[in-house]
Amino acid sequence: MTNLKSILHFSLVAVALVFMTNCSGTEELLAPSERTIEYLNSLDDETLKTLDSDTDGLSDYDELRVHETNPLNADTDGDGLTDGEEINEYDTDPNNADTDGDGLSDGDEVNSYNTDPNNPDSDEDGLSDGDEVNNYNTDPNSSDSDNDGLNDYDEVMTHDTDPNNADSDGDGFTDMQEIDMGTDPMDSSDPVFLNADDFGTINFDFDRSNIRSDAQTTLAENVELLKDAPAFRIRIDAYTDHVGGDQYNLRLSLRRANAVVDYYVENGISEDRIESSGLGKAPVECTEAELDANTPGCERNRRAESHPISTLKYQPNN
Repeated sequence: MTNLKSILHFSLVAVALVFMTNCSGTEELLAPSERTIEYLNSLDDETLKTLDSDTDGLSDYDELRVHETNPLNADTDGDGLTDGEEINEYDTDPNNADTDGDGLSDGDEVNSYNTDPNNPDSDEDGLSDGDEVNNYNTDPNSSDSDNDGLNDYDEVMTHDTDPNNADSDGDGFTDMQEIDMGTDPMDSSDPVFLNADDFGTINFDFDRSNIRSDAQTTLAENVELLKDAPAFRIRIDAYTDHVGGDQYNLRLSLRRANAVVDYYVENGISEDRIESSGLGKAPVECTEAELDANTPGCERNRRAESHPISTLKYQPNN
């Protein structure tokens, strides 16, 4: 009887061991490449908790029972991030390739653009990350891609300027400067900007302050420039040559300056846009080669210069 009991006890233990091995023993589990969802669902929870069939950092139990992801696919939504990375690192949805719905996959946001996969507008400029990357080629991490002082949204949606070019019309003023001045950032001729060498200098006869016919042509061209550039004033600097006394030449240079002022006013330039100075003898004396045997002094020093003065808030390229 004792032997029979021993035999029965041994048999029951053997059966129990076989049963346990078949149900939960790792040595009898199918290889990961042979597993199916049906097979995994046939295993008990404790066994599933020990398995990570797709090596994505999540147990098969968590994938099947908690996150409803595919335990046989490391990247269930195919976005370039493993299910484990999405759950454990980025707090994104492993079942949605574009968690924030901005048009960029979670993987691209994390791996390519360094944007926030949980925020559709990482730089908070009003344009979605997807629009910035796919439509406007702007920086989704910078609200002002071209650093012109206007955010990308305003450039695209309000001003129709180029968010990747600080000076959309290439006139030397940034888009922000033009908006601030009330000029058109898409028109290179607005605002009109005048340079000193745009204006012609006139000369006078010896000891004279009347405007010669050739000087009238030059001044007429200056007038047209000023009419087209309402943001500019003009300063007239008049000189004499070195013949004669200082006080006389100072008065003569002032008469010459006034003659130019009169011409500008008579031809439509408001007097409040003009300032003038009679500066006496020119700072550079004539050379021997410039001296005229029949006329004392040299003509280039008997002159009146017209200098544009900008009233614009900004200067180009500054």
